[in-house]
Amino acid sequence: MNSSPWTKKDLLSLYDLTAEEITFILDTAEEFKKVSQRNIKKVPALRGKTVVNVFIEPSTRTRVSFELAEQRLSADIINMTANAGSGHPGGSLSAVELMASVFYNHMRIDPENPRWADRDRFVLSKGHAAPCYYAVLAELGFISRDEFKNFRQLHSILQGHPDCKKVPGVDASTGSLGQGASTAAGVAAGMKMDGNPNYTYLILGDGELDEGQVWEMALFANTKHLDNLIAFVDFNKLQIDGRTDNDDVCNLGDIAAKFASFGWYAQTVNGHEVTEINQAIENAKKNTGCPSVIVLDTIKGYGWSKTAGQVGSHSRGVSPEDLAEAMAEIQAAMPPESK
Repeated sequence: MNSSPWTKKDLLSLYDLTAEEITFILDTAEEFKKVSQRNIKKVPALRGKTVVNVFIEPSTRTRVSFELAEQRLSADIINMTANAGSGHPGGSLSAVELMASVFYNHMRIDPENPRWADRDRFVLSKGHAAPCYYAVLAELGFISRDEFKNFRQLHSILQGHPDCKKVPGVDASTGSLGQGASTAAGVAAGMKMDGNPNYTYLILGDGELDEGQVWEMALFANTKHLDNLIAFVDFNKLQIDGRTDNDDVCNLGDIAAKFASFGWYAQTVNGHEVTEINQAIENAKKNTGCPSVIVLDTIKGYGWSKTAGQVGSHSRGVSPEDLAEAMAEIQAAMPPESK
């Protein structure tokens, strides 16, 4: 028998609540505060159920929830690179909103069964952004946050680039730029052949587009009508040796137009606005007959003043002084109710 004082199916107003119900809500919040202090922040209350969010108008509270998750992921990235003394914080921080949107709102996955055959697939072709990837996997319960202290250490499962043989939740080992693109297209093609209705998500770096292999993949994916492949380009406009939007290395020009010329459905969005990212993904899922690409206009090193827009943030360590400064900035930017 359920002894809970809560019998309502919805909560639209506090005016209709009894004192006992309000106390129950506050007591439940206290218990969930304890959950947030665990290494794996998950409870089984909704296991096996599907939750559908429908918003007639933009929701401020939903946006705040996403911002809180993103800030937590950013903090994890800074901590990991600080512990290791090396890493790639710039390209990780520019992809936080994207990874949060994909994994929290769209990926069909099960942390308790990482190799679930009916899951969506994810390929981080810009593998140096592994710190962001690991932070997401830890938040979802695939790995323990305790692993962060071993980032890029000998024998650690969390190396500088993701390893699918060691890290639960990682579908493809990546590192050499361009190869993840072909891997994702191959996975999507195989799923098509098997009649599997799920999606393959692929993240590319903008500097990675210098690789001819990416454009071979683009031609193949359209030829095979891979509408189950959704690619993202993190257009943060910086690579290890210069800018990508001028003649420093290779001027990428209009990335969306280039993919469109290969027959792709192409969109461009603000890569730090989760509402725009989510809408673009929904648009991509409605697209049929060809692959989709979403170009995200981002800032390398976003979220920390010392790395934002700096080419040196591509590969750098974080000193204890840097860590203190970065954490102070992140804390200051967090919504008041999350502090």
